[in-house]
Amino acid sequence: MNKLFAVDEKTEEVIVSESPKGSKQIHFIECVGRKENEILYQAVMTLTCMSKDADLDLSLFKAMDKVCQGLYVKHKSIG
Repeated sequence: MNKLFAVDEKTEEVIVSESPKGSKQIHFIECVGRKENEILYQAVMTLTCMSKDADLDLSLFKAMDKVCQGLYVKHKSIG
């Protein structure tokens, strides 16, 4: 199941959650602090900026989402 990412800029944390396919429910997983994983934080910030672009390139957005997914998997395997 793919993870969903958001950034809380006040606390400088990546909020990780998931939603089963076809469901409207979102399940919180954890918060990852910027100091804990700077690369994941910056990747999710980039993804967030891309989502706000009026000329959103969906293929690039999906590619960046895959980067975030991979960074999170790596983060979990290390920690």
